[in-house]
Parts: sequence; C-alpha cells; structure tokens
Amino acid sequence: MNQDELWMNKWQEAVDFLETNHRRPSKFNPEERDMRNWWKHNKKLLNAGEMKEGRVELFNQLLALGEKYRHVNQYD
Repeated sequence: MNQDELWMNKWQEAVDFLETNHRRPSKFNPEERDMRNWWKHNKKLLNAGEMKEGRVELFNQLLALGEKYRHVNQYD
C-alpha cells in the first residue's frame, strides 16, 4: 500500500466511527487514541496549508461530519 491508500483507509475508518458512534474519537479510550492523533495531525496540516490537494476536500467533509456530532453541554 502506498501513502494515499493508507490515508484513505484511515479517513474511511474515521467516517465509519463517526457514523456508528455519533461522536468523535476520545483521547481517553486506548482503542480510539490513534484515530484521534491522526485526526489532530491532519487538522494541523490543513491549518498550516501543508495538506495534499486531493485530501483537503475529503478532510473538510470529515470535519463537517465531526461538527454534526459535536458534544453539546446539556446545561446551556
């Protein structure tokens, strides 16, 4: 597998996780920690403008899906 295929596998894994669990990956759960680190690393690349062209649109879709399932404080 090349780097693009690995990135697409991680992206699909993150999308499946969001649609299944209706939340973003947790830093406290060891099984989800790698996915959260991947998410944060790619967000840093996006903000720095260093992400590859083909990945920008897909990652923006992932961020939009993550915002859909963002935690809302029940007391506000």
